Amino acid sequence: MPQFETVIGLEVHAELNTASKIYCSCKNAFSREPNTQICPVCMGLPGALPVLNKKVVDYAIRMGHALHCRIRSVSRQDRKNYFYPDLPKAYQISQAQFPLCENGFLEIEADGIQRRVGIARIHIEEDAGKLLHDSACTGTLVDFNRCGVPLIEIVTQPDLRSSSEAKAFLDAIKFILRYLNISDCRMQEGSIRCDVNVSVRPVGSTEYGTRCEMKNVNSFSAAVRGIAYEAQRQIAILEAGGIVEQETRRWDDAAGRSVPMRSKEDAHDYRYFPEPDLLSIVVDEARVRMLYESLPELPDAKIRRYCREYGITREEAVQLAETPERAAYFDTCVMQAQCSAQSICNWLLADAAKYTNDTGIPISDTCMTPQRLTALIAAVEEGQISNSAGKTVFQEVLRQDKEPAQLIAALGLQQNSDSAALAQLIDTVLAANAKSVADYCRGKTNALGYLVGQCMKASGGTANPKMLREILIQKLE
Repeated sequence: MPQFETVIGLEVHAELNTASKIYCSCKNAFSREPNTQICPVCMGLPGALPVLNKKVVDYAIRMGHALHCRIRSVSRQDRKNYFYPDLPKAYQISQAQFPLCENGFLEIEADGIQRRVGIARIHIEEDAGKLLHDSACTGTLVDFNRCGVPLIEIVTQPDLRSSSEAKAFLDAIKFILRYLNISDCRMQEGSIRCDVNVSVRPVGSTEYGTRCEMKNVNSFSAAVRGIAYEAQRQIAILEAGGIVEQETRRWDDAAGRSVPMRSKEDAHDYRYFPEPDLLSIVVDEARVRMLYESLPELPDAKIRRYCREYGITREEAVQLAETPERAAYFDTCVMQAQCSAQSICNWLLADAAKYTNDTGIPISDTCMTPQRLTALIAAVEEGQISNSAGKTVFQEVLRQDKEPAQLIAALGLQQNSDSAALAQLIDTVLAANAKSVADYCRGKTNALGYLVGQCMKASGGTANPKMLREILIQKLE
């Protein structure tokens, strides 16, 4: 029985966060009353003419630069003809033969393997409406607010070989879109979606198998599950001597399976032809260069820099760079030069992350400024307060909106590093815990931990734990 490998290509659709739609002045806004953000242009009424939103072209070019694409100086918009209830014009303005960006790549890492994923093209297009199903209605409702919302579609080459690689690619795309600030990437609102093309072939073969496309993939985790299911479905067909049919399937995440929708269309089925109401898109070289120079430091470059300059692990660097806000907060903290970058990383990924997870509020939106956090961390590093006291101060800064130094003094958390005072405290604890002392002397080393805990308790948590442990061991020995 031959072994099979999975071949995956992705089509990522990202809604752009422009103020208005792609071809009209209607507001580009989510969660408005149905059918209130529409006009004759986005509804395709007779005589209404589209006008291209210049910002959409700029955003697409910036994404093209981020993915190392060639930017076309002249591109064209086309009509993609198909009938569906959420498409009032019965065609979608897209790009077919001459996309704005093409022949790029993105490097990813998954399961310890580096892979370069080819980007076939990035093109601009308009979104369709949205079908709604309500128990109060026997039919299907249509909200046309989303018609004309600007999209970029990022189409990969069939270079992915596993669901984990697909997940890594999708996460990387989401990071880049956020860093460029061209899409909010809210999957729950449908602002980033993907279609998945899956085929299988015998290991070692250079021929591609018959691919199936999956629609209705509403999350990246669903894409992972859908890829795994579809690959196994196709392998089972081939192992039974059957033939995989080219088709479009709908992913049902609740059921954990895909179901057929229709036979897969080819480009000629859409009867593409040049959009007669719009001119070609001409972008001069100076503008292309200006848009390239406007790019921020992108996530992959930032991750490599964090590892190289601060010695943190790649996993930690990825978490820090996950959102532009967290990365900017970390960078500002490091610029304070009050404490080590590793300590800042530790606090952001532990205490700060827990606060954000519990409240939904990013640490950058609180009164815990980078200056306050680094002052707090410095107090811990310098031995002014213990690590546990530092956690207390962290919570109190967020609660009281005061400086760490004020709270340390007010709460009496200043760490006791007076060796004579610590020695006297230890003598008292040892006298009260003769059994534990005897256990330690008989070789029961776990008694040491108990005694350290008793000493810290007796000090009210203010004893310098390193000094206390050293003095305690000296006395015990």
